[in-house]
Amino acid sequence: MREPKAVIYSSPAPNLSSSSHYTRLNTLLKFHSPILPSKFITNQKISFKVLSSQSPNEKSLTLSSILRVIPDWADGIKEDRMQQKRSLYKHENWVEHRSSFRHVRHFLSSLSSRVILSLIPPVIVFTSVAAVVATYNSAVESWHLLPEFFPLLSASSLPYQLTAPALALLLVFRTEASYSRFEEGRKAWTKVIAGTNEFARQVIASVDSSRSDTNATLRKALLQYIMAFPVALKCHVIYGSDVGQDLRNLLEEDDLAVVLSAKHRPRCIIEFISQSLQLLHLEDSKRIVLESKVSCFHEGIGVCEQLMGIPIPLSYTRLTSRFLVLWHLTLPIILWDDCNWIVVPATFISAASLFCIEEVGVLIEEPFPMLALDEVCSLVHDSIRESIAIENLIQGQLLAKQKSTTNHSNKHSSNGRPNS
Repeated sequence: MREPKAVIYSSPAPNLSSSSHYTRLNTLLKFHSPILPSKFITNQKISFKVLSSQSPNEKSLTLSSILRVIPDWADGIKEDRMQQKRSLYKHENWVEHRSSFRHVRHFLSSLSSRVILSLIPPVIVFTSVAAVVATYNSAVESWHLLPEFFPLLSASSLPYQLTAPALALLLVFRTEASYSRFEEGRKAWTKVIAGTNEFARQVIASVDSSRSDTNATLRKALLQYIMAFPVALKCHVIYGSDVGQDLRNLLEEDDLAVVLSAKHRPRCIIEFISQSLQLLHLEDSKRIVLESKVSCFHEGIGVCEQLMGIPIPLSYTRLTSRFLVLWHLTLPIILWDDCNWIVVPATFISAASLFCIEEVGVLIEEPFPMLALDEVCSLVHDSIRESIAIENLIQGQLLAKQKSTTNHSNKHSSNGRPNS
């Protein structure tokens, strides 16, 4: 049986949106390609319909993408900066922080500030509106390019004088509420870090690793889980964190696989800690004390998840944003009588200042990317490892002293002197 030959038609491209061309296409496919299933023909019809319906959407998508070039660029820079690791201040950082040269340094670094870069879209829009209003008023009033029935866009400044205190209070309260969330997040992490150090110290002091090999193995694993908890909580509250990479040097491969497969990784590590405490050969009083330290971890998870899941009331955020937008859209009209073309730089300065305050409030509303959590976790790990090393060193010195004292006492006893 011969294979059917493909037939090529040199007719012009048909209009795919026409139903007659669908009928002709089906007839040609059925006649010249009998081995093609009807499913293929149906798929061809669907694809042709999709193509014909996408052409107007592609135009709007292109226009939308052009309008969003600058906002997307500014948002991309801001999100990249959000992923950067913060560092704790040291003495030299504080010296630079309070230096009298800080104002010049801050001004020169304005173009690299993520807050200022994120303000480029709204500031450009409102400054452009001010330029349009100034051009229109000049064409009506000074240049006489428009007919007389075109109105002059100007108004009394009294409404702005009355509403300016309300806008100031709204921005102040918005920023204060965001800083309260930042402070609450900082305090929560302070408790988590202090609880981690205290928990590790209690394990080092209470669990005798020389008693049995089981205790020694569980003690080592328990300290690993305690050091891993702050890292898991940090990855849980910061978007884009690589939890597998961060925990790779803290947990063994089998434990890491279990943690990564869990939906809630900090609680999974708490379960590891609880099960390890149950398997340790400890007195009941010591076990109860160690189990009570886990409550600090649960409290830290609760506070962090509340801060992440419950923002400042959205109506408050929307009200602030709408107030700022309406204020700056009408600001050139209000200032025209007093400033004329100066409304353009005046609007630029006002938008840059007030939107900057609002942007800072939005950024610190999510507190955890603002904190140096990576360095804090690293300091906790170094502190626990140092405690283990110091414990071994001190135990060695004390055993040496005890042995020296015993030898000294035996020497005196062999000379016939009584032991003291």
